[in-house]
Amino acid sequence: MAHRLRPVDIEFVGTAPVRLVFTRDIAAAPDAVFRALAEDVSGWPGWFSAVSSARPTEGGREVRLRGGIRFEESVLVAKAPEVYAYRVDVTNTPGARAWIEEWRLTPAGAGTRIRMTFALDGTAAFRLVCRLVRPGVGRAFRGAVTALDRHLCG
Repeated sequence: MAHRLRPVDIEFVGTAPVRLVFTRDIAAAPDAVFRALAEDVSGWPGWFSAVSSARPTEGGREVRLRGGIRFEESVLVAKAPEVYAYRVDVTNTPGARAWIEEWRLTPAGAGTRIRMTFALDGTAAFRLVCRLVRPGVGRAFRGAVTALDRHLCG
């Protein structure tokens, strides 16, 4: 059953009880990466294998993951080509209480260094599960940005 999460602001990225941070350098330029993240929302399933569907909404996005997890999100920051961040407003993820995902893009040679932060809060069980799934989330992130790089660089 879907439930509404606490409406945290972007500062939550630095103060969340659970922060999962992943970094990867890719060959694609920051502008191209930002466009793929922020402007081509419907294209996410083409490079992020965990995403089964994504569509833009007024001020945000609706995202479905493989396995049935759903999100209604509000975009908090879309500052090209540096940062794209969104807050999960509604999800069917048990125990979640607050959730922001932030993508920071910085030049790395001719390419981009991507730093993705999952800022999370929830029940004690939710926080524990988040910490336990860190390795799998990291693998999913690395696979997604590698596929995004192939998608953008052809």
